[in-house]
Amino acid sequence: MRTFKNREVQGLGMPSVSLPDIEAARDRVRDTHIVEETPIEYSRSLSERADADVHLKMEHLQRTGSFKTRGAYNKISQLAERGDGVDEDANDDADDDADSDAVAGVVAASAGNHAQGVALAATTNDIESTVVMPETAPQAKVDATRSYGATVELVGQTFQEAVAHARELEVERDLEFVHAYDDPAIVAGQGTVGLELYEQFPDVDTVLVPIGGGGLISGVATAIKERDPGVRIVGVQAERAATVPDSLQKGEPVGNEDPQTIADGIATGGICDLTFEHIEAYVDDVVTVSDDRIAQAILLLLERAKQLVEGAGAASTAALLSDDLDVSGETVVPLLCGGNIDVSALQEVLTHAQAARHQLLHLRVRIQDRPGKMAEVSRVLADKGANIRSVRHERAVDDLGVGEAYLMFRVEAAGREHADQLLSDIRDAGYDVERLAHPE
Repeated sequence: MRTFKNREVQGLGMPSVSLPDIEAARDRVRDTHIVEETPIEYSRSLSERADADVHLKMEHLQRTGSFKTRGAYNKISQLAERGDGVDEDANDDADDDADSDAVAGVVAASAGNHAQGVALAATTNDIESTVVMPETAPQAKVDATRSYGATVELVGQTFQEAVAHARELEVERDLEFVHAYDDPAIVAGQGTVGLELYEQFPDVDTVLVPIGGGGLISGVATAIKERDPGVRIVGVQAERAATVPDSLQKGEPVGNEDPQTIADGIATGGICDLTFEHIEAYVDDVVTVSDDRIAQAILLLLERAKQLVEGAGAASTAALLSDDLDVSGETVVPLLCGGNIDVSALQEVLTHAQAARHQLLHLRVRIQDRPGKMAEVSRVLADKGANIRSVRHERAVDDLGVGEAYLMFRVEAAGREHADQLLSDIRDAGYDVERLAHPE
């Protein structure tokens, strides 16, 4: 575990975004109709599983479905002020100066959540916005971004490719680039989550925060640690998209050129110097979680907490299910930072989670390829209360003898015990059966 220390005492200086910056950001967003104070709710189920007192910070209930609106509004509202504040009696030179400071428009790159925050904040401030999203971005996030008033361009396969194109548009069209995390105004805006959380729940021991580019955890950690250095801040990354552990070890940001995770909202491919300095200064520990854990967390939150979140939003809860984090006896607040999950992604996650729970089985049954054999095996499954989702014959397999075939079943079961009983009954009926790890 890393231990928070006072940087001024060590002579290291303070990171560039301070508590007053975050407090000023809160004043900007507090009275708007686009940023809400989100609730914190107790979870009995997660508390029992973690042997802790677990309360969920429901930031996925923001209007755009994520915390990103906070930083985007803090940034764009300041851009909008450039041409404002000129007295009606001011001279023509002052009017010309104001016009020269006016923002022609903003451009951003995002996998989805920052895109929606920028679109809504820009539209609210009467500024035109263009958002570049990867071609792989979930359609639901693309549609939502357009609905908030942005022009969306789909470019590249990764977040970094989208950023590169957005930077080109910045120069070509003289637009203001609104970075998803490498901007003090964005970090300060995200930090309002931390202020809000601590004021709602000052007895917290540990706060779990997902990390992509690091804007959220930088702001949250700064806000909370400057109020109470005793609160433990733990960052959470997806294993195959993780960059922060290596960055901390090497003392500088380290990139990941091919982040692969179901948590697309935190698959940024790296942090930046700005967020690195805040993480290094204020974050006590960083853990990584597998996509399997994230999928389990999505399903658990849906079933037990009645909350639908995306992969990035579930990462903090996944850490509670991990063996790498001990929160026994503590009061813990995981941030549910996003709820914009695509329907197809949700189906994939649910299917994967059901398979892990032995509630969805992929069975291969060897039969003599004669009429009635499918009906016989199906009857065994039906008699034991299993629901057959699909079945097909497979004959072109090298290890089959003449006149043999495989029946490939996808079957719904109640759990491990039921699944084991189904396999036993099929074997008792005289058939060779194998459970496959994945669908063929």
